[in-house]
Amino acid sequence: MRLTVKLKMNRRRFVESAAAAAGAFVIVPRHVLGQGQTPPSDKLNYAAVGVGGMGQNYMKGCATENCVAIADVDPEYAAPVIRAYPNARLYRDYRVMLEKEKNIDAVIIGTPDHTHAVIAMAAIQLGKHVYCAKPMTRTLYEARAITKAARQAKVATQMSVQSCASEAACATAELIQSGAIGHVREVHVWTDRPVWPQGLPRPADTPPAPAHLDWDLWLGPAPVRPYHPIYHPFNFRGWYDFGTGALGDMATHTFHVVFTALKLSHPTMVSASTTVVAEPAAPGQADPKWSRIRLVKYPETYPHSSIVTWDFPAREGLPPVRLHWYDGGLKPPRPPELDPSIALPAEGSIYVGDKGVLFLRGSGGGERGPAAGLLPADKFKDFTPPPKTLKRTVGHYIEWIQAAKGGPPASCNFEFGCLLTETALIGCIAQRTGKTLLWDAENMRFTNDADANQYLNPPARAGWQI
Repeated sequence: MRLTVKLKMNRRRFVESAAAAAGAFVIVPRHVLGQGQTPPSDKLNYAAVGVGGMGQNYMKGCATENCVAIADVDPEYAAPVIRAYPNARLYRDYRVMLEKEKNIDAVIIGTPDHTHAVIAMAAIQLGKHVYCAKPMTRTLYEARAITKAARQAKVATQMSVQSCASEAACATAELIQSGAIGHVREVHVWTDRPVWPQGLPRPADTPPAPAHLDWDLWLGPAPVRPYHPIYHPFNFRGWYDFGTGALGDMATHTFHVVFTALKLSHPTMVSASTTVVAEPAAPGQADPKWSRIRLVKYPETYPHSSIVTWDFPAREGLPPVRLHWYDGGLKPPRPPELDPSIALPAEGSIYVGDKGVLFLRGSGGGERGPAAGLLPADKFKDFTPPPKTLKRTVGHYIEWIQAAKGGPPASCNFEFGCLLTETALIGCIAQRTGKTLLWDAENMRFTNDADANQYLNPPARAGWQI
């Protein structure tokens, strides 16, 4: 099955449509909002799927609303969270929950990456609003499919990029759009992830799955493989079948600022450089260039370290942009204007303009304030931040709740979240292939490498297709 979607909405049009919706916001009765939805004066009745990890934080963010049901494949791991919601009915299988809980308005998804899409699609098809962990999905096809479904169902959506409408993120975007550092043609983003194993072989031992874990449900659409504690509950991220590596996990936390500030849409090219592992070689396995050593790039996990680069075309009078990503302890070259006594932080971003440089710490858009990172420091010592021009919100979780009650779209709804997720995911494919790939976003394909296209929509296990 092939999905082709005309991509007409960029970041600017999303902001404009959200602002228009905000101006038109009125309180309407339940029958106008539709089946299963509530008027703004009521609490949302929501169900949560996958609550032992990040899902519990999403639930805390929605503490003003009413949790009526929880589905988790491992109730022992999720036990502390389950105890905190004694009135919520408990299920293992989200499908059974959705069938029985007819009156829920929304679904919160906190499961591993490989099950986001099947759960989101099931909820959307029932007309439920969806809050989903990032990245939205594990594959490109899934991201397009649930975005299209949510658009058609007119449900409120949000991807878990908590800083998307934060003051720091908005102030950073406004500074860049003010022209203070001139035209930006180059951006560098780096992270301290992975903090889980990557670049390793599949485990050889096959211990039995714990009795409290439904391993088949945990696998969901992924290929069948034996249980191992290296996958659950946290280390799934490094495996191709279950996660999206450090890039899929963390890129959206900073890319939303880059896309907003520079008015980016889809990139046209992506490439990656990745680390390999050097191991003692068994007889006959040595690398041709190195005696007694073999160089290994394990076929089932993301590399421990990588540099990924995307190229974006000129748009709206702005020049082309090259965006660089670094993970696994790698960092970009230091800006020459930066005081040598200041170390690059574990996470950060650098915007290189033709009139100056913006250097930011953290992954959420500049938590310590953008003006402190303007370089050269002497040039910007008297800098006055520009006026506030971007919309602020009442908060990441509250804006989704209000959207579900008839308000304007949340700031990281699936339209924008899909753009961020797709950008990260084609980077994941570049990591996996080691190739420079030309990306045709409108037709969802790589134009110069047919083999790479197999990763856009890999087959799901029977019974788990969307």
